[in-house]
Amino acid sequence: MTKLTRRNFVKATGATAALPLLGSRALAQEKMKVGFVFLGPIGDYGWTWAHNKGREMIESELGDQVETIYVENVAEDASAIPVMRDLVHQGCKLIFTTSFGYMDQTLQVASEFPDVKFEHCTGFKRSENVTTYNSKFHEGRAVLGTIAGALSKSGTLGYLGSYKVPEVVLGVNAFTLAAQKQNPDAVCKLVMIDSWFDPPKEAAATDTLINIGCDIVTTHTDSPGPLQILEQRGLYGFGQGADMSQFAPNAHLTAIEDIWGPYYVERTREVLAQTWESSDTWWGFKEGSVEIAPYSDTVPADLREVADAIQDGYRNGTYNIFTGPIYDQDGTLRVAEGEIMPDSDLAVIDWFVQGVESSA
Repeated sequence: MTKLTRRNFVKATGATAALPLLGSRALAQEKMKVGFVFLGPIGDYGWTWAHNKGREMIESELGDQVETIYVENVAEDASAIPVMRDLVHQGCKLIFTTSFGYMDQTLQVASEFPDVKFEHCTGFKRSENVTTYNSKFHEGRAVLGTIAGALSKSGTLGYLGSYKVPEVVLGVNAFTLAAQKQNPDAVCKLVMIDSWFDPPKEAAATDTLINIGCDIVTTHTDSPGPLQILEQRGLYGFGQGADMSQFAPNAHLTAIEDIWGPYYVERTREVLAQTWESSDTWWGFKEGSVEIAPYSDTVPADLREVADAIQDGYRNGTYNIFTGPIYDQDGTLRVAEGEIMPDSDLAVIDWFVQGVESSA
C-alpha cells in the first residue's frame, strides 16, 4: 500500500519513470495497482474510514496480486483532476473515486486514459471505462428512523445533512417516513451545512437542531462531532458510516455501517480476470453493503425486534419504506397507496416528504 498526498504526487511520478528500465522478468511479476481518491482523512471514522477499510480488504483478499495507492483529503473540484492523472501515471489500472463531487473530473480523466478502469461512488454518469456504484443507505435510515420515532419524547427529530443531492434527500425521507410509522405526528427538522466533513460546522449545526427542540439527531456528515455534542447535552443520535459508539457511548443508539470491501474485491478480481465491464451497482442490506451496528442498551428489546424485522424485510424483499401513500411537503400525493417507488425514481429524488421542515 502506498499513501500519496497532493504535495508529493509529482515526486512519486518521477519515480515511476524508472520502471521501463526494469527487466522483463521483473515486469512480469509486477502487482496490479489499484488507486483510491478519498474526500477526507482515513481517520474520520466515518465515510472515508469505511472506504479505506474496503481498500484494506482488497490487499487482504488478493495479497501479492495487487498494490493499492490512496490519496486523502482531495477536494471535490478541479484540483482532483491532477490527482487522478497521477494515479494513472503511477500505474493504476483501476481507480475508485469515492465521492459524488468527483463525477465530472472522473469522466474527464477517464476519457484521457481509455485503458484504465474508473469506478465512481454515488454518481450517475458512466462511459465505456467508467462505472458507478452506490449503497442503499436509505434502507439503514429506515431502521434509524424507526428507533428515533419510537424513542423521541418530543416527536421533533433532527437531521444534519451535507448537500441537497439525491443520496441525502433519500436518507432524510426514509428516516422521516419510518419515524412517522412509530409516531404519526413526528416531524424532522433538517439543516444542511454544504460540507461532507467539517467537524466544527457539524457540531454547531447539531447545537442548532437541539436548540429548536430536537431530542434525537441523525447525521449525513462524516465526523463523530455531532454525537459528541449530543453526549454533552444528554441526548441521542446515530453513527454515520461506521460504529461511532467509542466517541459517545451514551448518546450513540446504533449506526449505519458502510461495507465496501466485498464490492471492491469483486471489481478488482474482474479487472485481473479481464472481465470488467461498465455498469451501475446499487447494493443494500440484501447484498451486505449496509449493516446496522450493535444497539445500545437504551434501545429496548421489543424495539430491537422491530428494527431487526425491517432489516430482514429488506433482505427478503418484503419491506420497502417507499410504499405509498407518500405525500410531499406541499401535501401533493407522490406515490399512490400500495405502490412502491422504483429505484430509478429514488436515485434522482429531489423532493422531501411531508413532515420534513427545511428551507433546503
